[in-house]
Amino acid sequence: METLKNEIFPVVLYGLLILLVIVLIIFIIKLIRTLGKVDAVVDDVNGKVKKLDGVFNAIDGAVDAISSAGEKISMLVATGLNALFSKKKKAATRKTKEKVENKEEE
Repeated sequence: METLKNEIFPVVLYGLLILLVIVLIIFIIKLIRTLGKVDAVVDDVNGKVKKLDGVFNAIDGAVDAISSAGEKISMLVATGLNALFSKKKKAATRKTKEKVENKEEE
């Protein structure tokens, strides 16, 4: 039993440790290759995003121009309606004043 404990057990333990180190080295090599592929994919995606960024900036500029034109048109319509109603209000006020003056004269 002493020989088993002193001679065979350390050999088995060292063999298992060597096997574990070999497996870890293989795992690390595969991980490095995978990270290289992931880096290439990320670089490709970054390039495509930069190309699309110009398109999105152009679309954003067009939307801003359309929005600005819409605001100007709505302000023009609002000003026109305001002027129209203020003329009607002034005309109604004049008619009311004329009626009051006519009643006072009578």
